[in-house]
Amino acid sequence: MLMNDQPLIQLRDVVKVYRMGRKEFVALKGVTLDIYAGEFVSIVGPSGSGKSTILNMITGIARPTGGRVWVGGVAIDRLSENELARWRRDNVGIVFQFFQLLPTLTALENVVLPLDLAGKIRGSKAKREWALECLARVGLESHAHHLPGELSGGEQQRVAIARALANDPPILIADEPTGNLDSETGEAVVQLLADLHHQGKTVILITHDRSLAKRAERTVSVLDGRIVGLGHEAQ
Repeated sequence: MLMNDQPLIQLRDVVKVYRMGRKEFVALKGVTLDIYAGEFVSIVGPSGSGKSTILNMITGIARPTGGRVWVGGVAIDRLSENELARWRRDNVGIVFQFFQLLPTLTALENVVLPLDLAGKIRGSKAKREWALECLARVGLESHAHHLPGELSGGEQQRVAIARALANDPPILIADEPTGNLDSETGEAVVQLLADLHHQGKTVILITHDRSLAKRAERTVSVLDGRIVGLGHEAQ
C-alpha cells in the first residue's frame, strides 16, 4: 500500500498514568506509533497490556499524562472537551465488544441516532435513507426494523458497525469486536472490517486474538504498556 509522507495518526512518547487513591497504575510507558491513512492495523496484546488505552488516546476518550497525540494534523490532546466531542463525531467511528445498541430502538433507529446528534443531514427521510444505505453496507438492510433483541450477536455487531459508519468518519476503530461472538461469526465481522478498509477506511482492530490480528496489514504488539513488536501480516 502506498503511504503519504505524513501519518494520519501520530503518538509521540505517550505516557498514561491512572491514579486510584494513593496508588498509581502506569498504563502506557512512552508509546510512539504512526498509523497512515488507508491502513488496516491490528493492536494486539493480553488483557491489561495497554492496547485499549492506546485506543483511548487515539479517540481522545482519555488524555495522555505525558507525550503528544495528533490525528489528521490536529493536536487532539490540546482540545477542550466540547472541541473533542465535535472532532470525534466527525472523524472516528467506534465499535465496541458489547454492541451498545439501544434495546428499544430498531436497527434503523440505532443508526439514525448519531445522524440526529450530528445534524449534518437534514430531514427525517434523508436520514433514514442514509441509515438504510449504511445497513446495506453491512448486509442488514432487510433487518432494519428489527429490535436488537431479535438479532443474533453477529447481526447486532453489524448494526453497531453501521452506526459507526453513519457520519462517514475516515477512521473506524473496533475494540474487541469479536469478544462476544463465536469464532465463525467473529471471522465474518473481521472480514467486514477488511472490506470497509478496501473501501477506503482507516481501520484499527484492537484484539487479544492473534489469529484475527493477522487479518490486518500490520500488527502492533503491546505488552506491559509498551510496543514490543511491529509486523506486516496480511498479504
